[in-house]
Amino acid sequence: MRRIVEPAAYGPAPLARCFWADTVPTPDWSGPPRGEASADIAVIGGGFTGLSAALHLAEAGEDVVLLEAEHAFWGASGRNGGFCCLGGAKASDTVLERRHGAEGRRAWRRTERAAVEFAGALIDRLGLEVDRHSEGETQLAHRPRDWDALRHEADRVAENYGVAPRLTQAADLEAEGLGGPFHGALTVPLGFALNPRKYAAGLAKAARVAGARLHARAPVRRIARDGAAWRLDHPGGSLRAGRVVIATNGYSSEDVPGWMRARYMPVSSNVIVTRPLSGAELQAAGWTSGQMAYDTRRLLHYFRLMPDNRFLFGMRGGLHATPRETARLARRIRADFEAMFPAWAGVEAPYLWSGLVCLTPTLAPFAGPVPEMPGTFAGFGYHGNGVAMGSYTGRILADLARGRAPDLLWPDTMRHAPGRFPLGRFRRMALVPAYAAMGWRDR
Repeated sequence: MRRIVEPAAYGPAPLARCFWADTVPTPDWSGPPRGEASADIAVIGGGFTGLSAALHLAEAGEDVVLLEAEHAFWGASGRNGGFCCLGGAKASDTVLERRHGAEGRRAWRRTERAAVEFAGALIDRLGLEVDRHSEGETQLAHRPRDWDALRHEADRVAENYGVAPRLTQAADLEAEGLGGPFHGALTVPLGFALNPRKYAAGLAKAARVAGARLHARAPVRRIARDGAAWRLDHPGGSLRAGRVVIATNGYSSEDVPGWMRARYMPVSSNVIVTRPLSGAELQAAGWTSGQMAYDTRRLLHYFRLMPDNRFLFGMRGGLHATPRETARLARRIRADFEAMFPAWAGVEAPYLWSGLVCLTPTLAPFAGPVPEMPGTFAGFGYHGNGVAMGSYTGRILADLARGRAPDLLWPDTMRHAPGRFPLGRFRRMALVPAYAAMGWRDR
């Protein structure tokens, strides 16, 4: 596999201090299939998208094999912030309307809501215990002018999602348990927080019960045509399948398949989790709410108080997976955490990890057939909001792989295959000026 981030990003170090790993044992999926194996449908990638696809395929009676490059829940689905929320695209309403018209924009926004509802219904149907909490999601203004923007945003939220958002002035934030250096808040009553690894583990268990064969440590190194089917080469041999679902997202490679080359941009996200906070410590900071929240920065921070009173705090950023950059980011996330919550400056945060989220040139996700590869389908590009949209995309890909038109909303925004980023394998260099500009605009 040809990947574009430094090798350390795909090794054990970024995941070594992940809190979620202490909450769910890593299941012992089979190693790579030995010799020549076959299946009706192969799924590449064992995250939310791949597990959802495998589950729904197996439940429909398909013979499905899933190949995960590392151990179960190793990628973004086992190390994200646990926000099951609206999102999946970074394209603005203006951009969406220019590309797809007003109805296309509305169709995408309805799909965002449908994805959250789909994930919630799936959790309920499978009876999963995922530490679910938070009534929707709250965005907090980090500057006075952002409060003005949030007030205007409320009307757009109501139109796009068909819900009534709630505005909270700065003076009332602490009474709602949202204390901090904020200038107001907008709460959208859609979405919830969860333990992402418990969710992934539940999907995997259900998929296996339904008959899906899940294999870990089985990186697909090559996809090649083999008569009317596809041959997937991996360390244990090869798997022959009539149809293939590619669900690798930010951990994709340039050559599995070659069509993926430069159509995705992996970017880093970083998370810390504190020890459990006492009631007095929570009161000292003025943060007692269980709401999942994020600020109005472009290089945003996202954070929430978890059910056991640990505090999760994440941020975007990071351009290289080198020891020097890793140390710099550890200092940066700690400094940002303490600046936002100075009362917790002395609180230990024993957990620190990072992972890759995935952008596309269109700033929108893709879910559909891979051009010029009949019987092959891909889903990727959730822009840091893959819990809901990845689960939803997996179901769409399952339908497509079965030769069925999806019975879920599948808007033009998702159907259009993204083009390629400039600069090829050096495309992450474009993040340097982009991050500098966003940091300057966030001041």
